[in-house]
Amino acid sequence: MQALQGIAVSPGVAIGEAFVMDHEGFRIPHRFVSHDAVDTEWQRLNQAIETASEEIERHQQTVSRELGDEYGAIFGAHRQMLCDGRLRGELETLIRNRHYSPEYAVSRVLKDYAKVFENLESKYLAERAHDIYDIERRLLRILLGQRREEISALTSPVLILAHNLTPSETANLDRKFVRGLVTEIGGASSHTAIMAGALKIPAVVGTGPFMADVSGGDVVIIDGDHGQVILNPDEATLERYQKLAEQHRTFSAALEPLREAPAATRDGVRVQVCANIEFPHEVLHGLPAECDGIGLYRTEFLYLGAENVPTEEDHYQAYSQVLQAMNGKPVVIRTLDLGADKLASIGLRMGPDDEKNPFLGLRSIRLSLRNLSTFRTQLRAVLRASVFGPVKLMFPLISTLNELRQAKMVLADLRDDLTEQGQAFDQALQVGMMVEVPAAALLCERFALEVDFFSIGTNDLIQYTLAVDRGNKDVASLYNAGDPSILKLINDVLQAGQKHNVPVSLCGQMSGSPLFTMLLLGLGLRDFSVTPSAMREIKKVCSSVTLDECRQVATKAMTLDTARDVTRYLQDELRKIVPELAG
Repeated sequence: MQALQGIAVSPGVAIGEAFVMDHEGFRIPHRFVSHDAVDTEWQRLNQAIETASEEIERHQQTVSRELGDEYGAIFGAHRQMLCDGRLRGELETLIRNRHYSPEYAVSRVLKDYAKVFENLESKYLAERAHDIYDIERRLLRILLGQRREEISALTSPVLILAHNLTPSETANLDRKFVRGLVTEIGGASSHTAIMAGALKIPAVVGTGPFMADVSGGDVVIIDGDHGQVILNPDEATLERYQKLAEQHRTFSAALEPLREAPAATRDGVRVQVCANIEFPHEVLHGLPAECDGIGLYRTEFLYLGAENVPTEEDHYQAYSQVLQAMNGKPVVIRTLDLGADKLASIGLRMGPDDEKNPFLGLRSIRLSLRNLSTFRTQLRAVLRASVFGPVKLMFPLISTLNELRQAKMVLADLRDDLTEQGQAFDQALQVGMMVEVPAAALLCERFALEVDFFSIGTNDLIQYTLAVDRGNKDVASLYNAGDPSILKLINDVLQAGQKHNVPVSLCGQMSGSPLFTMLLLGLGLRDFSVTPSAMREIKKVCSSVTLDECRQVATKAMTLDTARDVTRYLQDELRKIVPELAG
C-alpha cells in the first residue's frame, strides 16, 4: 500500500480500478522534407490546423451547452491560440526554411511556448502551459493519424491516473465510467481542476510522481475531500473506505428531507444557511428553495477565460439573472477578487510583470482601486441590477480603513451619477466587507462603524494568519481552521458585530464543515454561507443541538491550546450528535 498527498480539487470518495494514461505523448518523426515537398507539407499542416479549429469549435459548443459558457470559453481560448498569426509564422519558417516535417515543427514550437509559461513565477499563468500541450496533442493526432483511444473505449467504471490531463481530455471524460481522477502535476487553479469540479467527480492533483508505482487494474482510493490517494490499499484500508462510501450514500439519502427545510436549532433558534456560488447557472435546479439566499456570489468567472475585459452589460446580465432567479432572497455580490497576475490575458496588466508573490501583491480591492475604470464598470452594473432583488455589495481583502473609504467613495459617486441620469437602483443597497486579513479582524470594532455587514472569509484569514499557502501540500498540515488564533479572531469579529449591531456571516470552507458548526453557533454566528452540497449537512447539525449545548462547546474549545486539541474535541462532540459526519 502507498499513500499519496496531493491537492483536493473536487470532493468525494472514489474506489475502483486504475486506468493509467500514458503521459509520454506521441512519437514525433524527426525527419526533414525535400524542397519539392515543402508546399505540400505546409498545406497539410494548414489543413490540420483548420480541422483542429473545427474540432475545438464543436467541443466548445458541446461543453457550453452541457456545463455552461464559462467552461466552453476555455476552448474558445484554445481556438484563439491555434489561429494566432505569430504561431503560424513560426511554423511556416521551420517548414520552409529548415525543411522540418509539420509534426516536428508543431512539437518544437508549441513545446517552446509551453516552457515559457512553465517558467513563469505566477502559478496561474504556469498552468496555461497545459492548454498549449492540449493544442499540440490535437494537431499531432490529426497529422499522425493517431488518437488516444483510452477515453473513448471505456466500457466499465475506472479511476483515471495520469501525469496530467489537458482540459479537452478532462471534458471528454464519461461520467458514466470515470469515477475519479488523479494527476501527478497541476494546481487548484488549473483548467483541469475546474473541469473536474464541474463534472462532480472526485479529483486530486499535484501528488508528485507515482506513475511508476501503479499499473492498470490496480485498486486505488481517491479521497477528494482530503487530497489523499491510496494505491493498492490493504484489506483493512479498503474495507474502511468501502464502509465510509456506503455510509455516505445512506446518510445522503437520509438528509433529503432537509433539502428545502429552514435551518433551526433543536430549541427553535433560526439559523440562516446561504449558498456560495461561482456561476449564474448554479441558481437553477431548485437552489433558491434550498437556501436563505446567496451569501457569496463570486464574480471572477467574468474575467477568467475571457478574451476581453467584461463590459458593464456582461456584468449586468450575470447579476440580473441570479437576482431574478432568487425570487426576492438576498444576494451578496463580491467585487473582483483576483490578482493582477491572472488578468494579463485580457489586457489588464496593472502590476509588475514579475509579481513574486501574488497573494501579498496587487489583488482584490487593491487591484480594483488601482484600475478605477474597471471597478466603476462592475459597481454600475451591481447598482443597475439591484432593481431585480435585494443586493448586498461586498469588498474583498480590505486591510485598512482608507481602502474601505475609497471604495465607498467610488460607489457614492456612481450613485450620484445614476440618480442624475434617472437610472433606477436600490437606494438602500447595503455595503459590507470581507474580514480575511488579520489587520481587518484586529480593527473590526472600527470597521464596524463604517459597514452594514461583515463576512468572515476563513480561507484567506487562516492562510494569512498562519503564514501557510493552502495549496502547498508540503505545509498543508499547518493550515487548520481550529487553530486557537483563528478562533480568537473569529470571536472578536462576532463580538464586534453584536456590539455595534452589524450582522456577521462566515463564507469560508470552515462554514461548510459540520465539524465547526456547533463551535460557530456557540460563538454567536447565525449566518452560514456554504457550498450548495454542504447545506443539508449544516442543517442537520443545527437541528440536532440546542444553543446552550453549542455555547458550552465554544467555551471549552476556546480554552484549548493547540489546533489538534480543538479538532479532536470538536470531533468527539460531533460524534455524540451526528456520528456520520464526525469522520
